[in-house]
Amino acid sequence: MHPTIINNTTGEDQRRRFIRLQPDSNHASKRRHFVQIQMRSIFILFFAALLILGASCKKSFLDREPLSQISPDNAFSSESEMQLYIHSLYNILPTSDGAFPNGIYNETIDNIVVSSLPAQLTGNRVVPQTDDNWSSKANLSWSNLRNVNFFLQNYTKGHLPANISAPYVGAARFFRAYFYYTMVSLYGDVPWVSTALDANDSTSLYQTRTPRTQVIDSVIADLDYAIASMTPTKAVDQVSRWTAMALKARVCLFEGAFRKYHTGDVFGQGLTNAADLLQQCAAICDTLISSGQYKLHSSTPASAYGELFSEQTPDPGEYMLCHTYSASLAVYQNLNYYLSSPSYGRPGLEKKLVNSYLMKDGSRFTDQQGYDTMQFFRETQNRDPRLSQTIRTPGYSRIGTSAQLPPDFSASVTGYEMTKFLSDPTQDANNRSVTPLPVFRYAEVLLNFAEAKAELGTLTQADIDRSIKLLRDRVGMPDLNMAAANASPDPYLSAQYTQVAGANQGVILEIRRERRIELVMEGLRWNDLMRWKEGHLLTQQYKGAYFPGPGSYDQDNNGKIDVVIYTGAKPPTQTGVAYLLLGSDVVLENGQAGGAIVINQGIPKTFREDRDYLFPIPLQEILLNPKLTQNPNW
Repeated sequence: MHPTIINNTTGEDQRRRFIRLQPDSNHASKRRHFVQIQMRSIFILFFAALLILGASCKKSFLDREPLSQISPDNAFSSESEMQLYIHSLYNILPTSDGAFPNGIYNETIDNIVVSSLPAQLTGNRVVPQTDDNWSSKANLSWSNLRNVNFFLQNYTKGHLPANISAPYVGAARFFRAYFYYTMVSLYGDVPWVSTALDANDSTSLYQTRTPRTQVIDSVIADLDYAIASMTPTKAVDQVSRWTAMALKARVCLFEGAFRKYHTGDVFGQGLTNAADLLQQCAAICDTLISSGQYKLHSSTPASAYGELFSEQTPDPGEYMLCHTYSASLAVYQNLNYYLSSPSYGRPGLEKKLVNSYLMKDGSRFTDQQGYDTMQFFRETQNRDPRLSQTIRTPGYSRIGTSAQLPPDFSASVTGYEMTKFLSDPTQDANNRSVTPLPVFRYAEVLLNFAEAKAELGTLTQADIDRSIKLLRDRVGMPDLNMAAANASPDPYLSAQYTQVAGANQGVILEIRRERRIELVMEGLRWNDLMRWKEGHLLTQQYKGAYFPGPGSYDQDNNGKIDVVIYTGAKPPTQTGVAYLLLGSDVVLENGQAGGAIVINQGIPKTFREDRDYLFPIPLQEILLNPKLTQNPNW
């Protein structure tokens, strides 16, 4: 492939209201997630001087020298100034509460179900006046892109030696690559710019959308530079050569699969080189795996996976980059409250995902007769241990406690109550959790490697043994046998992933099973469905646990009633028992005849195959710049 790298003289569709000389003052709160704990207070003091450059985009202010006398000509005269500036760019990375579809709280599409539905699922999407993804949310603000380009345009004015500046230039290009990868995944063609625009540069401010092929080529060029120049020193809260490699793998897999599966439709017009991108993904993953820099967190199969997401200190062996939090610095996230309270939609795993977990012996749960009418205790026995480390199953005890707890229906709308990322009860208060949240995890690299090679048709059993086997070994699951998978593709999965065909159908389905289970609640599912062209899955009725009808139920088979589903008047209550009025507190598929819990029944869900794989460009942006064309059929 001969990549089309976009020339540095081109611009972006960047509004005057986004123009800044330097990072905005609110960057400090977001970047604290990544700055090393020991440096945070010092960093804030030094960075305050640089923030004086952030100001109004009015020409009168742009013409003035900053009061601190720091200007582009002297701002990067020391390595510490470069370091502080680069730290301000970390808010380009998604936060847990970032704009849809990024962030843990937004994975409420078909992995996790809540009591309401986002507009992306109801068919009620309209072209918005404005859009958080395009302009408002911190990580996707065009002003953040300008901050990157400001550094790249001015860092040489400090006259530091190349060996000093190169790692910081690589980091800046990493952040620009992340920004553009995210924008392309949402909007397709987007204006590209690699210079810090001037408010009076009408030509660059009001340019057309750049074809996604050119944008992706430039993203990969940025990442190749970053990989070659960034520090190899690992830190869970700092970008490095290794995180640049992980991002390149994610970008190439997304774009390669998108081009492969959208061939011939309105979104795939002009998109070529799918195989080249998949090969680049496989190659960079191979390099990362061979480096020996990372390994999966391990302990005992019954706890290793769950431990990774509940410990307050991130495992540097598997966490390549993560958000870190600190009670002493009052830097928190809100996941404990989200998962344990009735106030955030009562999130729960969806039944199709629960059904996808294999039996502990490696056989398929959905091959069993009557799998779809099994009650909770029976369906959770002898399954892939990741199920019991992702949701409450019989015998579950909260971290730091000894009492065994059944699923809490006040906190989970499906009855499959989430425990991934849930830490001890002392963090249950609103906005008081400090558990690290991953941005890049080594497990994703292993999955990306296997998927890319399977899609290329070059996957071997040896490749599986270097990747998928490690994930299964961690939890004591049998190995994935490629020949057996291809000889007998899972009909349950093939009915869902309708675009998969060919000699590798069976193993591709199994890799997708592993990906969905391993990476659940890590913010990747929407992009997976979009690149695989499987948006139809978003239209299906979402379900929860099965109940044969009204009655009293012992969910964990310990001889005590946990749930009562009743009709008419509420029966006398007992402590520790959930009482659910049929048709109100809980809805079953067949009413009094029983069935799986159904959520948001009666709310139709639609996904337009000719439109919904891309987000619409906001109306306000098109009004400001008529050269911006709208995405197909919006």
